[in-house]
Formats: sequence, C-alpha cells, structure tokens
Amino acid sequence: QVQLVESGGGLVQAGDSLRLSCSASGRTNSGLAMGWFRQAPGKERELVAAISSGGGTTYYGDSVKGRFTISRDNAKNTVWLQMNSLEPEDTAVYYCAGRIAAVQYYYTSPNDYGYWGQGTQVTVSS
Repeated sequence: QVQLVESGGGLVQAGDSLRLSCSASGRTNSGLAMGWFRQAPGKERELVAAISSGGGTTYYGDSVKGRFTISRDNAKNTVWLQMNSLEPEDTAVYYCAGRIAAVQYYYTSPNDYGYWGQGTQVTVSS
C-alpha cells in the first residue's frame, strides 16, 4: 500500500505562485509514476501534470503549460507542483495520485492511478 499526503494549498491572488507537495509513504521502494489532478465544482477531474517514476519524462495539460512545473525527489519520496502566474480558473481541489510503474512512463487518465491523496484546496482570487 501507498499513502499520499498533499500540502501547500491556499488562497492567493491572480498572478501569484504556490508550490504543492505530495509526500508518499508505505511501499515506495517500487517505482511510482505520479500525477497531479484537479477538480473544480461541477467539473470532471482533469490531469494537470504527470511525471514518470524516474522523473525523466513529464506531461502537462494544455491549460497549465508554461506556468506549472512538476518535479520529484525520490530520495525524499516527494513530488512537487510549482504553480506560477495563477489564474482564477486554476481554482480547484488538487489531488496527488500515484501508481506503481516499472517503466519510465507517465499516465494521463485518473483510471490509471490506484493511489490518491485527500486533496488540497487552491483558490485564486481575481
């Protein structure tokens, strides 16, 4: 089993930055491909960014390209999502997700992930 805990959410103004953290515990000796998803009220959960287990491959949703950066430190069992130039449209609950993956690949569908954090609220005011 793997446990994921997000932190770093909050209330910011448009144009500000935030960094979300996701700490993994449990069976983390196996490679974990990780993703950040978000869900706004009344909307489907969407992929924000994903990263392969080794960190060498990343993917970004179109709405956050050039503004958000996903990174990881496997020695610390932590994945970060650096969010710059935040917009009101970025307001959502952000979830960290993981799946055990033996290859250098990322995953883009929520159905691909078996482990989820509890979510952290990000609110961007205009």
